[in-house]
Amino acid sequence: MKALLLKETNQPLAFDDCPEPEAGPGQVIVDLKAAALNRRDFWITQGMYPGVQAPCILGSDGAGVASATGQEVIICPSIDWGDDPAAQQESYRILGMPDHGTFAERIAVAEGQVAAKPAHLSWAEAAALPLAGLTAFRALFTQGRLQSGQTVLVTGIGGGVATFALQFAVAAGAKVLVTSSSAGKIERAVACGAIAGANYREDGWAKALGQAHGPIDLVIDSAGGDGYNDLMEIVKAGGRIVNYGATTGPPRKLDLFKLFWKQLHLIGSTMGSPAEFASMVGFVNERKIKPIVDQIAPLAEGSEVVAAMAASPQFGKLVLEIGG
Repeated sequence: MKALLLKETNQPLAFDDCPEPEAGPGQVIVDLKAAALNRRDFWITQGMYPGVQAPCILGSDGAGVASATGQEVIICPSIDWGDDPAAQQESYRILGMPDHGTFAERIAVAEGQVAAKPAHLSWAEAAALPLAGLTAFRALFTQGRLQSGQTVLVTGIGGGVATFALQFAVAAGAKVLVTSSSAGKIERAVACGAIAGANYREDGWAKALGQAHGPIDLVIDSAGGDGYNDLMEIVKAGGRIVNYGATTGPPRKLDLFKLFWKQLHLIGSTMGSPAEFASMVGFVNERKIKPIVDQIAPLAEGSEVVAAMAASPQFGKLVLEIGG
């Protein structure tokens, strides 16, 4: 079969022939129709992800047909979460490194990793859902405890998780604010249901946004960095800040006085459990949410699409088309 193979870091992915997967005990073969990219794939190619092993077929998101039954399915990328819903166990890992992933014509996964594809979604939309949708769902509802009528700020709008957080929060009846350095991305977010946005590169953005649209109950962030103190400033007393990443690194200085004086809750979040995946899929089905797909390209062009993620040009998900 054809697949996109990481042979070494800092080199293009190879579109190459790979051995056909074989189903082990409790596994199913899925003939993939589409796979979606995540920022994780880019970091792996750059050697900036822990535990990189090569050769490996990348890709955490996929949708296709279970070969034995003909059922249309999507794949949960969480592997071996464990029994504690509060946090993953030490052996937890994400599909697509070190296990072979979805940038291939076929894949073998555990029976418990597949769920029925939402009928209202195209193959590309279905493939876009799993990793980013699950990450956003846990950050918003499990860790962030978002309720209808509350106000949530989603930073860095345009990325896959942030875009799902916007869609899910709007569907849940929340008021959504966004940040971006791109006026175009803010405009698109407003068209998708956000009430307002701010350019985080402008001085005083947090104070102005908070005064105009606060109080802000919850912040969903993946950046961290020195802008983190702005988030501590903008969120209300007793509010929550949930981080599912730290793409700009740790803040050089954390205002601990603000942390305890405002009674803030700083919360970490990573992907999600199989139970949360099932809840997320149910939520998408019930609310008829359609993932935002920015671009669809053939699997053979996947290496170029991964490389283009360096500039973060997209709004929504990048998807690779595999089957007809």
